[in-house]
Amino acid sequence: QVQLVESGGGLVQTGGSLRLSCAASGSIFSINVMGWYRQAPGKQRELVAIISTDGSTNYADSVKGRFTVSRDNAKNTVDLQMNSLKPEDTAVYYCNAGIRTVVASRFWYNYWGQGTQVTVSS
Repeated sequence: QVQLVESGGGLVQTGGSLRLSCAASGSIFSINVMGWYRQAPGKQRELVAIISTDGSTNYADSVKGRFTVSRDNAKNTVDLQMNSLKPEDTAVYYCNAGIRTVVASRFWYNYWGQGTQVTVSS
């Protein structure tokens, strides 16, 4: 059993900052890409930022220069530092990771966290 648990969401004013954290736990054999997605009301879930095991990153154009994704491979965690927040960043943010479990180490599975609400007021 593997779990991704997010924390750090909340309400912030335009221009403010928030830091999201996600910890993977359970019978983990290895983790590949980790990252963050978001879903605003009435919209599809979209990629925000992802980071590979070697630290290479990819960001949505809308957050480049404002958000920074980082990870700690030893602790199986991934963080998202969000600065200069805008009302259009309001969404539920989901942690995501590609994980091989101890009991099924030949296969990669895609895991999601439960989501954390980020609300940016204007």
